[in-house]
This record gives sequence, structure tokens and C-alpha cells, in this order.
Amino acid sequence: MHDEDRVALVTGGTRGIGLGIARKLTEAGFTVAITGRRAAEQVQPVLQQLRELEPRSIYVQADVASAVDRKQLLETIEAQLGRLDVLVNNAGIAPRVRADVLEASEESFDELIATNLRGPYFLTQSVAAWMIRQPAKQRSVINISSVSATVASVNRGDYCISKAGIAMATKLWAVRLAEYGIGVYEVRPGIIETDMTEGVKGKYDALIEGGILLEKRWGTPADIGTAVSMLARGELPYATGAVLVLDGGLTLARL
Repeated sequence: MHDEDRVALVTGGTRGIGLGIARKLTEAGFTVAITGRRAAEQVQPVLQQLRELEPRSIYVQADVASAVDRKQLLETIEAQLGRLDVLVNNAGIAPRVRADVLEASEESFDELIATNLRGPYFLTQSVAAWMIRQPAKQRSVINISSVSATVASVNRGDYCISKAGIAMATKLWAVRLAEYGIGVYEVRPGIIETDMTEGVKGKYDALIEGGILLEKRWGTPADIGTAVSMLARGELPYATGAVLVLDGGLTLARL
């Protein structure tokens, strides 16, 4: 099966890391479905970019935190594209307010967990059932987490916990889906230049200049997209459950 026969779903694929992933998958020949919470007319320029490479690419407005939206999302993909070979769980949000864990609200915690952890967990459940019913040569689930899965940031504890949960979810799904030949992977980005990190750009510019990274630059959405494309195409065999850390050396232990 050629990659141009295969369909990938990238949640949160209209901007930032998700768009970088969608572009790389489309360049590799995948037909890509992207999702987001914005109305379709607001993402037409992005969709047109993808359609220049693959005319069948689609956008589906959906909030992964909503069970109703997740169901409608998959029904739309099946109706329009007929199959699904790759799920990229990328959609995620940062806290609306970066609050110390001594002061953070339950409302913020619930919102982060619903979008960053519960949504992708149960979307994976539904997609896995579909993939099992519709066998293919190469199928995969790729979770986009963060170095925050292991690096504590006390002013956004809810975000860290949601990403730590994604790390464990990757292990659980890798174990459960192995018998069906469905690979499950985690890609763990570090400091990536997106609209989500724009508000802390000055802080991280100074840290990068001060040597916090081994590779002295911001990461890019294209960096993450390249790794996801490799996994989606099956170019990292014998590695289900693997964690790819793309952080420029940020979390490498040093003396």
C-alpha cells in the first residue's frame, strides 16, 4: 500500500505543532483530516495549503473533549475518506492562567484534563476499534505529549499532569493494541516555537542563550512533523511504545 492510499487524522491540526505534522504527512503522500474548534471558514487558508499537495484533505470542526464531537468526527472521516490508518493525538491547550499549584483552580484542572487527556484517550479507544475492524498493512497511533510529562512546572501543574497521563496512555495502548499490529508511540517535544509559546518567548530566548539546550535554537513544528511522518510511514520498526524526545537536549542529564 502506498502512502497516498492512506488516511491520517491530526487533531489540533490547524496551527502550531499540529499544522507542522499535517504538512509533513501530506508531503509524504497521506490524505490528512485535521480538526480544531474554529469554524471551517476560519481555517480555509490552512486547508488550501494542504489541498495543494493532496486535494482530498479535509477539515472537521470538533472539540476532542466532547464525546459527541468525537463520534461525529469519525463518522465524517469514514463518510468522506472511507478509512483511517493513522491517528495523531495532538490537540491540547495550555492553562488560561499560569497559577501556582497552591492556588490553581479545579476549573482549570478539569479543562486541561478533558482536552489534553480524556479526549485523546477515548478518541484512541474509538479509533482503535475502527482500525481493528478494518485491518491494513500499517496502522499507528501517535501521541504528542511534552517534556512536561516529566519536568515539573509548579505554575502549570494541570498541564504537566495531563501530559504525564498521555505518557502512560501511550504505554497502555501500545500493550493493548500490539496483538492487532497497531503501533503506538509518544513524541515528546521540548521548547517549540508556536503561538502557544509566544507569550513566554522572551523567557525562553534568555534560557536558550544561557545554554539550557544542547542544540541552541527553538524547535519548530516541522521538527515534530518529521518525526511523526517517520513513525506514520513505519520507518521505525520494532519500536511500539517508544518515546521520541525532541527537545534539543533539554532533558539530558548533565553535570
